[in-house]
Amino acid sequence: MGPQRKKILIVDDDPEIRRLLLRVLQAEDLELVECATGGEATDLLMEKDFDLVLLDLGLPDRHGMEVLEECSTISGPRFLIITADDTPASMLRALKDQAYGYVKKPFDHHAIVDLVREALVAPELPPIEVISAKSDWLELSVPCSRNAAERVDAFMRQLNNLPEELEQVSQAFRELLMNAVEWGGGLDPRRRVRIAFLRTPRMLQYRISDPGEGFKFEEIDHAAVSHSAGDVVSHTMIRAAKGIRGGGFGLLMVKAMADELLFNERHNEVVFIKYLDGKEEKK
Repeated sequence: MGPQRKKILIVDDDPEIRRLLLRVLQAEDLELVECATGGEATDLLMEKDFDLVLLDLGLPDRHGMEVLEECSTISGPRFLIITADDTPASMLRALKDQAYGYVKKPFDHHAIVDLVREALVAPELPPIEVISAKSDWLELSVPCSRNAAERVDAFMRQLNNLPEELEQVSQAFRELLMNAVEWGGGLDPRRRVRIAFLRTPRMLQYRISDPGEGFKFEEIDHAAVSHSAGDVVSHTMIRAAKGIRGGGFGLLMVKAMADELLFNERHNEVVFIKYLDGKEEKK
């Protein structure tokens, strides 16, 4: 007997969306079940074992977040929110209630398939802890794993909703976060990185603290940021000699993007500040 097929529950009151999801997932060798209300979803989740739930928020009988909260104690299923509701309050509540991911409608078909595949095989990890869930002050404690960091990065990109000219800010955050979990945390999910994101009408600030011993710039000669301006050769030769893959421009990019970049003495905590200068409307 082969491995048992993964089981997915699709919860959406729009029959067109359910048909679309059934169609794009039918080639994935999955057992697909659909329903249209929160009550049906809760009953099905209590009766059967599911691996993943694709959950809409605007259900006719109750808010999808109520389903997520009520079923969060059920051992097994992960929740992927698929909704037209892109308000910061809903995204933050989904993160706080341990939703695996958050997708805004209309969605890209290929992106949904990729996210479903990822959610079905991702390792079990300690939860992402939400310390503060305000849209202008988000603070998280994140296990030191690439999967957790990828999920946080995806939530942050949707939550920030930055204009195109500030897309590099999201890239800078991702670079700092990945450095923290990989180098500071050693990809050990028992260790944690602490993230604080503050937003005002004129400023974005990220503060990232990792559990590592820190570093000195003179000790990371495999990174471009440790060499003089315009020298893009020395660090590549050092990386090749050490057997490190190509790259090494991340911190240099972060430094170029930041208006202010501050490290603590040990260099295991960093503050990234970007002044908006009227690039976004006052909220």
